[in-house]
Amino acid sequence: MHASRKSILLAGLFSIVAMLTPALSSAFDLRDTDGTAQRLKDLKGTWVVVNFWATWCAPCVKEIPEIAEFAKEQGKKTRVIGIALDWDESGKKDVDEAKLKRAAKKIGHTYPLVLGDDKTEKVFGKIKGMPTTIVYGPDGKVAYNKTGVVTKDLLSRVVNGEKVK
Repeated sequence: MHASRKSILLAGLFSIVAMLTPALSSAFDLRDTDGTAQRLKDLKGTWVVVNFWATWCAPCVKEIPEIAEFAKEQGKKTRVIGIALDWDESGKKDVDEAKLKRAAKKIGHTYPLVLGDDKTEKVFGKIKGMPTTIVYGPDGKVAYNKTGVVTKDLLSRVVNGEKVK
């Protein structure tokens, strides 16, 4: 194949992948531990904060009360969803849901809780570090993505439209 033709084909392929990737990573349809559907498409017009955490992650546990306070203050303006990425000692992601819910409640987790599994990993990709927080704007597109601790103030600034690093 001629070099310029190959370059054009590769550029086209990369363009297609680039167009599809945000659509795939930004759409989610999950069930929380109460059995309620948490769908991004149902939340159009609303800010959505998705926080990945685990009970064994000290920074995660530290930020949860602030995220809960943020969720309470925001009311219906913003939906906050916590995705617990816990696993047992053998590395299996099969966790005791009741035990995890009790632990979440004890540390102040008051917003919808989703148990991370292979489905959440397919939707969001492999989380590279914890805690990780993804904020979707009212348009359903990722407006903010951070690995590391977030605060109530930082989340408030994001949902108020401020560009935050």
